[in-house]
Amino acid sequence: MDKTEVYETKEEKHAYKMKVLLIGLRGEVRFGMKLTNKAPSCYSQVKKLFGYKGNKQKVLDQFELNFYKNGGRII
Repeated sequence: MDKTEVYETKEEKHAYKMKVLLIGLRGEVRFGMKLTNKAPSCYSQVKKLFGYKGNKQKVLDQFELNFYKNGGRII
């Protein structure tokens, strides 16, 4: 049987969103893919949320550093 996770608190939902953005941004940098055709790219969302500047690789580097420095929690 598959394991289903339920995110109830605001912090859990935010942490999940940050993980998805990180995975999506890695995909955009490494493979040139997007998570969805209709929503803004992970690159543009991360830049808007955190005010990072630079190309996709530089934004990914900044985001990963911040993500792992905070133990996977960016709030």
